[in-house]
Amino acid sequence: MCDVKKFNEIYNVIAKLQPEDTLQLVLEAETEEEKNFYEMVGDFLLQTKQKKVVEGNLF
Repeated sequence: MCDVKKFNEIYNVIAKLQPEDTLQLVLEAETEEEKNFYEMVGDFLLQTKQKKVVEGNLF
């Protein structure tokens, strides 16, 4: 059984990352798998922001 509270806290930290933060994580990743993970995180955060813009007719 996983520690849901721990992962919820991790999610909250990740959700606050800025694009330059995810770029730094990608550039400093030690493995290709880690790099791919941070790229996916960055893509997710960008898509989330894009969705809010579209939903709010802010474009």
